[in-house]
Amino acid sequence: MRIIITGTKGFIGGNLKKRLQSDFDIIDINEDIFDNPDWKEELESIIIKSEASVFFHIGACANTLESDVNYMMTRNFESTKIISDVCRDKNIPLIFSSSAAVYGDYSGSPANIYAWSKLAAESYVIKNWGVALRYFNVYGPGEENKGKMASVAYQMWVKKKRGEKINLFPLNPRRDFVYVDDVVDANLHAYSNYNIISGWFDVGSGEARTFEEVLDIMDIDYEYTSKSDIPKGYQFYTRSQSKNWMPMWSPKFDLMRGVIKYRNYLN
Repeated sequence: MRIIITGTKGFIGGNLKKRLQSDFDIIDINEDIFDNPDWKEELESIIIKSEASVFFHIGACANTLESDVNYMMTRNFESTKIISDVCRDKNIPLIFSSSAAVYGDYSGSPANIYAWSKLAAESYVIKNWGVALRYFNVYGPGEENKGKMASVAYQMWVKKKRGEKINLFPLNPRRDFVYVDDVVDANLHAYSNYNIISGWFDVGSGEARTFEEVLDIMDIDYEYTSKSDIPKGYQFYTRSQSKNWMPMWSPKFDLMRGVIKYRNYLN
């Protein structure tokens, strides 16, 4: 069985590949494809010739602070459009990695270019009968190269190791923290049930927890920044809804179990 995965050099794509590589033939498509001026033709050719049984489209620009519209839309929408069209034409199931960022801030609309690019892409995928998975705040092994986009657990663990001061935003923001193993399971579940599900689905723990709770489990001390340091469009609350989960899928890791497992890995 042959599988295409984008973003295998990244966090979630890398974990998915690690789970599957011993049993399946994996075709990688990574960021360096955009170095080719003819990347669109190359991308189409790879899919057409692959004879793949499924396409997991995970790779994207994940920098929520990116302000270059052309860069963001090329990587997050235009490439997805090509992938979706070819998968439709070749009858290849497509599992697309979307984001809870599409829910936006209190206005109910996406709050930045990243979120808009994901919303546009998932809408196109669904129109072509693909499945879109809206990930909430993913954490776990393999996120070491994500920089500022890494989870609070990883970023603050690094700061602690360096002896740096650790500050959190005030006003008690809450997030749905989901362990990466649950995200990998969700991708595999989507493929296994591709013929009976359609549309978009939340992938999260179903709980909105504070950053303080994460750091308490990590045994990391913290202080607070000023309210003026909170970025414009910052999401103060995210929580996946169980009614929006895929049928017959649910997370295996609550916050305590996931963070302890990750803490042991990091240490």
